[in-house]
Amino acid sequence: MNSVSVMPPRTTQRLGRKTEMTSMTLPRRPIALVRQLFRLLAPILMLALPGCAAFAQDYDHYVAGDLTAATPGPVSGGLLLLGGGDRDDNAMRWFFAKAGHGHIVILRASYAGEIGEEFFRQRGGIASAETFVIKSRAASTDAVLLDRLAKADGIFIAGGDQSNYVRFWKGTPVAKALDAHVAAGKPLSGTSAGLAMLGERLYGAMDGGSLASPEALLDPFGPANTIEADFLHLALLRGVVTDTHFKERDRLGRLFAFLAKAQAGRAGAPMLGLGVDESAGLAVEADGSARIYATAPTGGAWLVEGERLRELKPGGPLSVTGVRVTGIGPESVLHLPSGKVDRPSFVRDYAVEKGKMVEVK
Repeated sequence: MNSVSVMPPRTTQRLGRKTEMTSMTLPRRPIALVRQLFRLLAPILMLALPGCAAFAQDYDHYVAGDLTAATPGPVSGGLLLLGGGDRDDNAMRWFFAKAGHGHIVILRASYAGEIGEEFFRQRGGIASAETFVIKSRAASTDAVLLDRLAKADGIFIAGGDQSNYVRFWKGTPVAKALDAHVAAGKPLSGTSAGLAMLGERLYGAMDGGSLASPEALLDPFGPANTIEADFLHLALLRGVVTDTHFKERDRLGRLFAFLAKAQAGRAGAPMLGLGVDESAGLAVEADGSARIYATAPTGGAWLVEGERLRELKPGGPLSVTGVRVTGIGPESVLHLPSGKVDRPSFVRDYAVEKGKMVEVK
């Protein structure tokens, strides 16, 4: 006789349609009814039973902590822009405090609930960490997902492949929910691909690759430089293109190329490029003032002024002079979206001739 069963709730157990059940057996005939009831009751059970995990066809869902607990403290706005490496303890404390030590929703398109486990069990100090691993564009209209995003005290966008984020979220209620979350004065963080997608315009990696600086400088307007627009609309990142793993992967050249293509046909003030080192995070207050947290003494961020990278002629390698790059270090304060930097760690000028970049001293 085939059987199904109801599993006792466990903090991070993921219950799926194909899960082998052993704790209660039922005859074959009620199986369809039980499954139908479970699907109907899953959203209610998720809220009523702390630690219960649920499953839907288009996303996986993991919960650590108590979704029904009150948020302990006040919630305030801010952005935590992480370069993609190990997360600095003080940066995460800053983010959790901004979220009132309450409920964090983690969005991603790959892996599972590992970050939620890290946040709730290893770091602690929050009421819950809830992860949605979104597998398709269809999931971006899911009522449970959108309800949890609306109720989140803080939202964290994990790393992975930003092309999935563009395909699954751009122009959907998820993108609107992220905009609304920030506009409501709640904190948002992104790391690696989760930071790469936050600017006014972004490199989408839509061809499945990851553009390197030499290639980008040789053909900044080419098809490999897949620049996307009209995704998120965050006031503090208006006019900004972001990049990550910056110093470690030698990405200054490709940020030049991003700015060149992102500004093609765009009216208004020159854009800024903001690259964050793998070992660093940039904590942006609601007033736009931003400071570095880093796991390494040399970790920081790089601000590229886009003035000289506007209105360039498409076709062929990049050639330009006088591109100003300002370093943001532990003693610096960056002001967004203006790009003003107090106490910069360095100020450099660069030139590019036929795709070859050099610092001008």
